[in-house]
Amino acid sequence: MQCAKSIDLIVLFDWTFDVCGGKRENVLLDNIRHMPAAAWRVMRFRIFFLIALVAVLTSFTALACPQQTTPLPSAATGTVEQRVFHSNSLQRDMPYQVVLPIGYVAGRQRYPVLYLLHGWQGNETDWIKLTHLTELSASYQLIIVTPRAENSWYVNSDTKPADHYADYILDDVIHDVDSHYRTVADTQHRAIAGLSMGGYGALLFALKRPALFNFAASISGAFSGPSGIEAVMPQLKPSIDQAYGTWGSATRKLNDLDSLIVAADPATLPYLFLECGSSDPLLPSNRHVAAELSTYRLRYEYRELPGAHTWSFWDNSLSPMLAEVAEHLHLQPAASATYTSP
Repeated sequence: MQCAKSIDLIVLFDWTFDVCGGKRENVLLDNIRHMPAAAWRVMRFRIFFLIALVAVLTSFTALACPQQTTPLPSAATGTVEQRVFHSNSLQRDMPYQVVLPIGYVAGRQRYPVLYLLHGWQGNETDWIKLTHLTELSASYQLIIVTPRAENSWYVNSDTKPADHYADYILDDVIHDVDSHYRTVADTQHRAIAGLSMGGYGALLFALKRPALFNFAASISGAFSGPSGIEAVMPQLKPSIDQAYGTWGSATRKLNDLDSLIVAADPATLPYLFLECGSSDPLLPSNRHVAAELSTYRLRYEYRELPGAHTWSFWDNSLSPMLAEVAEHLHLQPAASATYTSP
């Protein structure tokens, strides 16, 4: 779109105004030193009228020359809330954040829910602070929940009996969200996704509790958590040992994705969506899981894209993942502008 470069108003003075850049120049008033008082009053009225007219025309033209790749203003995003509740499974208070869709506060409608799981050393604020989640989600009539799960690997810990993080997510968080917010509390309107450790958790929950979810997604999934991921990322070993216990433990076997895929019923399993970067150190395990899903004829899609195990990749992967959520949960588009990433 071409921007109008100037508006020339020549009545009592010449005023050139750059409406796209906001630059004013060349203000030349007629000589009024010897003007009668009555004539000056008329001129003053005309000057004020013309200034007001220029202001109106400037505002109108500015609307016709918008920036094309800027983020949506805060008014065009949903409301973000922090909630703290008591988890019976953990026997302590735990926080989660919620991105409410545009119109939620003033309306009475019920909405589908997406649970977004964070990665290792992350927390419930990561998705909201480090990606364009709030801007992208404004296009959908969807509640998004980001719970805190520490470095739990989303399992009931083998070494710390009080840390029942799988039960906490699947039983406590979902129940609290459905009780406190206007959700559509059924399988067909519930999805789960995550990155890295959270991507593993999303697939783990979809395989272990398929009746809860209609869709599950993983971005850069840390799928070999119980089966040797520390060989690729040694820094994970303390949390791995705390979550799964010693090598060969029952907890490792119960949370091994390969075993769960073999035992899965394709008729009851939710649709699975996987994304991984071509430079990600976890790429081999992602390819392995995709091959296993294919072998056992489970419904899935695997996308391998340029990128590494970074927030840049996860942010870029968020938009196509949300589009898949929208398709499988049959979301209605929100009455808001779309977002174009910079």
